[in-house]
Amino acid sequence: QVQLVESGGGLVQPGGSLRLSCAASGSIFSRSAMAWYRQAPGEQRELVARITRFESTNYADSVKGRFTISRDNAKSTVYLQMNSLKPEDTAVYYCNLVDLFRQSYWGQGTQVTVSS
Repeated sequence: QVQLVESGGGLVQPGGSLRLSCAASGSIFSRSAMAWYRQAPGEQRELVARITRFESTNYADSVKGRFTISRDNAKSTVYLQMNSLKPEDTAVYYCNLVDLFRQSYWGQGTQVTVSS
């Protein structure tokens, strides 16, 4: 069973930065695609950024140029560097892992609040 533990959320002012981390248990991390999703109150969960096991990335249009997803297979950790944060980035951010059998796993979420 894979467990994902997110960290790094918090309160930040508009224009500020945060880096989210997601550590995965088990041995399948390097063979899995990783992603960050977010869900704002009253909204559907949406894809923010994704990185494949070959380190190909894609981003939601709303975060392109501001967010960067990366992974460290040696640490079984995926990161989301968030710069130039806006109030509309406020949401619970979830880490997602999809293994080679398309089994999907989720973290518990970490709150990001952008407010002055």
